Amino acid sequence: MQPVLEIHPSDGFALWPVAEIESFSYLPLSGELAPAEVGTAVMRIAGCNDIDPEHDDRPPRPADPLGSFLHGLLTFDNLFAAGGMRVTDSSTGTTFLPGCCNGLEDWRDWRKVVDGSGRASFGHDPDPFAERLADTVRLTVDAEQNDSPVIVLSVTELRHLLDGAEHDLTNFLALAADWVSSYLPNHCTPVIAALARVLALPAAAVQPKP
Repeated sequence: MQPVLEIHPSDGFALWPVAEIESFSYLPLSGELAPAEVGTAVMRIAGCNDIDPEHDDRPPRPADPLGSFLHGLLTFDNLFAAGGMRVTDSSTGTTFLPGCCNGLEDWRDWRKVVDGSGRASFGHDPDPFAERLADTVRLTVDAEQNDSPVIVLSVTELRHLLDGAEHDLTNFLALAADWVSSYLPNHCTPVIAALARVLALPAAAVQPKP
């Protein structure tokens, strides 16, 4: 299980260095990313929120390119990051991917599967679905298909995988905090706080290195 961010084209982006990553693929988030990969992740997260709603009561969008691009990330109450959890069954090769409109910020819904309601959907097209059945959890790759591939895990195993995925997110946030302090020093505190919110992690525990 890996927390992943869906990557869109970065053609023409020049506000900070980014990596060349295949468009519409998934970037796994962890503390092992290179600086340019962190730059790509921050670009994508900010880009997901770089919109102007029809009814917009936020402060005016800044005129400078950097301030304009970060405007949504720094002013929206509810942030979104396209992606989620990718689960791969190494024995069969079956991969469970987040569907369209699923957000990485909702990764804690997986906790509800093992500890709460016992079921959750993760987007559409495909329609991935997870359901707890007694002491196991069944992951359906696409609930709209009668013959959809599935992955079956024990509750204990899934809980262990979730702990590892949360560890990856925490390490990515620490790495991103250091990246922000180097590449976005004038926006350091609010950007780190926004990244923590979109990852559903506490910002107070993360401080950039001096």
